[in-house]
Amino acid sequence: MHYKFSFFIGIFCICLHLQAQVNEVNPPEYIKSITFKSTNSNLGELPILKLGETFYLEFDALVANEPDFYYKIEHYDYDWTESVLVRTEFLLGVDNFRIQDYRNSFNTFEMYSHYKLTVPNAQTRALTVSGNYLISIFDRDDELVFSRKLMVYEDIVTPGISIKRSRDVQTIDYMQTVDIEISTNSQINNPLQTIKTLIIQNRNLNTAITDVKPQYTIGNKLIYRYVNETAFPGGNEYLFFETKDVRAASMGVQYIELKDIYHSYLFTNISRAELPYTYNPDINGQFKITAIDREDLDVEADYVNVHFSLQYPELLNGETIYVYGNFNNYALEDYNRMDYYPEGRIYKGHFKLKQGFYNYKYVVANADGTLDEGRISGNFWQTENNYKVLVYYRDLGARYDRIVGFNEISSVNITN
Repeated sequence: MHYKFSFFIGIFCICLHLQAQVNEVNPPEYIKSITFKSTNSNLGELPILKLGETFYLEFDALVANEPDFYYKIEHYDYDWTESVLVRTEFLLGVDNFRIQDYRNSFNTFEMYSHYKLTVPNAQTRALTVSGNYLISIFDRDDELVFSRKLMVYEDIVTPGISIKRSRDVQTIDYMQTVDIEISTNSQINNPLQTIKTLIIQNRNLNTAITDVKPQYTIGNKLIYRYVNETAFPGGNEYLFFETKDVRAASMGVQYIELKDIYHSYLFTNISRAELPYTYNPDINGQFKITAIDREDLDVEADYVNVHFSLQYPELLNGETIYVYGNFNNYALEDYNRMDYYPEGRIYKGHFKLKQGFYNYKYVVANADGTLDEGRISGNFWQTENNYKVLVYYRDLGARYDRIVGFNEISSVNITN
């Protein structure tokens, strides 16, 4: 009897240890323009905010019946497995309430409702600890509509960041290496065992580098100066277009048509992988809602059916081309997949986007599920990218992973 009890306890512990990492659930096609904002800035699609800071999750539902949405907030550890904290330990108040702040679009061809969740609010009065969080949005039938990750940090340490050209001669022309220096203080115990870092390029969590230990220490400083472990492909500057005026072709738009809504046809793109690098200022994959002659962009900016085209040979080995960026959380979905048209030897795709300025790129998904971001755009060591570093800390005996530091840098001054 004692043996059976011990056996089941062991299995239970193994199951807890092997719990799955959570992934973001991308929304259905009628949910668009998901953005995070804070009291200090527009956070875009990847929210990183200081503990105690007010933030706003906003999105549009492109339907006419004003559906009800509810929200739920959960706390996660460094590896995005659910933490052992109960809700009262990380949240002051309650969640699972209906989002009550919503408005209908005004004077637009595309009818939609704009939703805004503010945290803190009357029900959810505060997030009380730092760390990883997941906000999930449900419909009235308790079906998950979409979820988004956010990171809340305490300002205890500030990691120093510098971007270097790859130290490996085989990758020196197309890779960038992130060097990190973390100065610990009396609030950080046994840093070699308790500190973890996360390195993010251009707000894309899918390509983030995790589980990198300090290479060595100097006094109270943790030093990360690796050759390959903290290296990213440089990529290329993002392509971009602007639709702030739906009635006139502007930046990146070849011509427009008015059908059920306005359609913007972008200039046909070509592969840049074999072309020389050219600096072309971008916003590192982000997007910004903007429209001329509109005072309230939340409900007065219209939706445009944007048509993409890429001159590229047909891929015959089960590979697929997608157009993506921060506007869709770097997701690979049916709607942003490009279709090949033999008569023009061209890939085409189209979908709705709210008026604004958008960065985008073309990527190749291989048959085995791996992603080749540089096949079409190319990879260059000179590319200007945004890098963010988060410092996680779990003290000896602690029950969850805190985020105790954050910093970011743009790779405008890359050195060898």
